Amino acid sequence: MTGDLLGAVTAPPARVRVQLPLPLPEPYDYKVPGDMALVPGSYVEVPLGPRRLFGVVWGDGDAQGGVEERRLRPVLRHIDLPPMPDVGRRFIEWVAAYTMAPVGAVLRMAVSVSAALEDPRALTAYMRAGDDLPDGLRLTPARRRILDLLSDGPPRLAADLAAEAGCGPAVVRGLAEAGVLATVPMLALPRFPRPDPDANPKPLSGAQRLAADDLAGKAAAGGYSATLLDGVTGSGKTEVYFEAVAAALRAGRQALVLLPEIALSAQWLDRFADRFGVRPAEWHSDMAPPLRRHTWRAVARGEARVIVGARSALFLPYPDLGLIVVDEEHEAAFKQEDGVIYHARDMAVARAHLGRIPIVLASATPSLETLVNAETGRYARIDLPSRHGGASMPDVTLIDLRRKEQAPPARQWLSPVLREALSQTMLAGEQGMLFLNRRGYAPLTLCRGCGHRLQCPNCTAWLVEHRLSRRLQCHHCGYQARSPDACPQCEAEGSFVACGPGVERVAEEVATLFPDARVALMTSDTLAGPRAMREVIEQVKAGAIDLLIGTQVMAKGHHFPLLTLVGVVDADLGLSGGDLRAAERTFQLLHQVAGRAGREERPGRVLLQTHMPEHPVMQSLAAHDRDSFLAIESEQRRQLEMPPFGRLAAIIVSGEDEQAVDAAAAALGRRAPREREDLTILGPAPAPLAVLRGRFRRRLLLKGPKGVALQPILHDWLSVVDVPASVRVQVDIDPYSFL
Repeated sequence: MTGDLLGAVTAPPARVRVQLPLPLPEPYDYKVPGDMALVPGSYVEVPLGPRRLFGVVWGDGDAQGGVEERRLRPVLRHIDLPPMPDVGRRFIEWVAAYTMAPVGAVLRMAVSVSAALEDPRALTAYMRAGDDLPDGLRLTPARRRILDLLSDGPPRLAADLAAEAGCGPAVVRGLAEAGVLATVPMLALPRFPRPDPDANPKPLSGAQRLAADDLAGKAAAGGYSATLLDGVTGSGKTEVYFEAVAAALRAGRQALVLLPEIALSAQWLDRFADRFGVRPAEWHSDMAPPLRRHTWRAVARGEARVIVGARSALFLPYPDLGLIVVDEEHEAAFKQEDGVIYHARDMAVARAHLGRIPIVLASATPSLETLVNAETGRYARIDLPSRHGGASMPDVTLIDLRRKEQAPPARQWLSPVLREALSQTMLAGEQGMLFLNRRGYAPLTLCRGCGHRLQCPNCTAWLVEHRLSRRLQCHHCGYQARSPDACPQCEAEGSFVACGPGVERVAEEVATLFPDARVALMTSDTLAGPRAMREVIEQVKAGAIDLLIGTQVMAKGHHFPLLTLVGVVDADLGLSGGDLRAAERTFQLLHQVAGRAGREERPGRVLLQTHMPEHPVMQSLAAHDRDSFLAIESEQRRQLEMPPFGRLAAIIVSGEDEQAVDAAAAALGRRAPREREDLTILGPAPAPLAVLRGRFRRRLLLKGPKGVALQPILHDWLSVVDVPASVRVQVDIDPYSFL
């Protein structure tokens, strides 16, 4: 009898619930074949209608209230991978509940590379076939970059070569067809080497050592803790939290570092390799599919010990995650606006809490939300108020563009003060940087005859002129078109005129003013992949560039020893638009840009061109008084009961039929919970981007007190409105963008 009872306890379940990576309301029950041993978290292949899909076992099936046994379809295959850990499944459920998304939609982010569940297959790699080139072969810049990458290295996959060289895989295959490259089979990508926590520790100052010891102690001890690492630009925050990473590695655990943009990773990866002897595993959307599959499996098997990545890296199946670091935690890039709408910083804190592990939030300009959490004791706080190595903070000067003597000449964008500073900087053998957070040549192109403006056909947005590539582009949906010869409205030829500056137009002005200057553009449009970014960075560090002109991709995370001057062409650019966080974001961005100047022994200068020098953002930047700005911003938010002193949730209604969208939005507005005095409902109203990617958009905003959970209210509200299938309703908890 005892044996029978034990057998009943240990016998595998006859049916399991399988969560599929689809926006389904709940898992489905499947029959378990007798020779298959499944546990919660097992990866399986199951039938769904005529399809075969991958899924994750979520638990035992419901024999009482579920589908009848005879109607169950069997699990087709158990995939040989470590099961998804319990904390990973609980995290997926938590994110789904918080964001009001289906669990399957969140699971899809965690198993975003379904091919990773398949057994690895043989791959084709490429190597140099010899040093000689065939007669008549035309060496384009892309082909030359491919050959340089393979000049003294091992065979590599076409997709990896193309991504690093900034071209398509067809360029690699074309070189192989020409006999320049040889193909070799690659049965498996190499394993990820283990970072050595004691490889090359860096000398730290007294303040850095105290901070590093604090974070390393938490990483070694384990248990949940959240710590804000608040340090000025150049204070050595990265080297400090590297010591926490080292402690996690010594404890035999994995570590995750989240960066807001892959553009920030070039110098970071070099610093990591210098400290730990090897590069970490990377995770971002620019990775070639074979490497993504390989990395996903390496994380799941615990072979990848340190992972650096964009926000989606948070959902990888870590078997033993021991530390999370969110670098530049204030960055809006951590907010995902499509699909499942979430903020990776906030979800990272939740993941650390569920896994009972420490998390470090690092920034020179922390978000108001994080600062309030630190002030109220929810987070610990470590301050690094001084730059490393004795470097001083740069001097910040405001250029008042309203004053005639400081304004640029007509149809030009650099003031006499900034021009003179650039000249002095380059004469001294130092480097300068011009910042304008506006890509392309001009943000608006119109006909001087009839006033027609070139607009995106899919969005309520103007087309941006990119003169270097001779195209017009929408920066919201990616639409591109050739610049027309004649106005489509009045048919006048040669009548278009560019309005306002983009970085390309600033570069044109610089070329006229300083024809001998060595200038480089640094934007997401002009840099074709990580390799191009690295090349520009290396040129600047080597002193081969006099002046760097670019957007926010150059504003953060870069260390240029000879760069002493930063000029901001339009410091007011981010202050308009009615965004709740407009002032905070502008301060953060300009503070980060200013922090590129004078990071070593040479003092730095920052010149901000502004029409509003009296604005609190400008005054605080000039005085290096972050706290006074934050006090003003905090008090304004508190009075309005806006985040972080209140709660917001947005409802976005969209569709291709404008009348159907308006009808659905109006129906939601009529059924809004207006009887509650502690809630405020705004809308429905057209979104600022009323048409995006061909879809009409309307917004409603729900505002409530800080202590009120908005999700149940939203659930009840949405459940009483019948929305047609042609209309999409999305919920954005804690919205960051109000477009």
